[in-house]
Amino acid sequence: MLERFTVHDVAFKVVGVGSVGTRCLIVLMMDGQNAPLFLQIKEARHSVLADFVKPRSPYNHQGRRVVEGQRLTQASSDLFLGWSTGPSGCHFYLRQLRDLKISAEVELMDATWLKGYGRICGWVLARAHAGGVAPEISGYIGDSDSFAKALAQYSLDYADQVEKDYQVFAQACQTGKLRARTDADYAADFSL
Repeated sequence: MLERFTVHDVAFKVVGVGSVGTRCLIVLMMDGQNAPLFLQIKEARHSVLADFVKPRSPYNHQGRRVVEGQRLTQASSDLFLGWSTGPSGCHFYLRQLRDLKISAEVELMDATWLKGYGRICGWVLARAHAGGVAPEISGYIGDSDSFAKALAQYSLDYADQVEKDYQVFAQACQTGKLRARTDADYAADFSL
């Protein structure tokens, strides 16, 4: 791909909560006809779950582990989905950036519209994560609402735990037990 595309710009991207502390770059590439392609390059680290599950992942490259996992769980994967190793030995995965910030204006919806919108969003998300086995998952869950109730309770408990974890994290940073790093610190570590 690099033989046909020219890198025009590279920028750091601030990523979501699940990726805090990892490197994320956006690369603007242009082809011979000046058509743009934006790629997202995200650092992939050792999974925090890896030490607690068996069997071990067959992939030594953390970027490949993420890519193979996405291919297993998504109904349709990105054509540009891949992995690479950076100049400092960090593992990365790549995908096309589709940073669409368009959304329904939920604040303008009445209760009926909001309920329908939530149902559609849930269906789309479930289908994307079903990985082709939606009927089996549906059969396992059944017709009762016990799974939905358990999931809702888990979500509330998880939110409470995140608040507690953040307080511990903030205290550790304030007392010097944990060193917090800024985006500038990461930029100094990493150069293309």
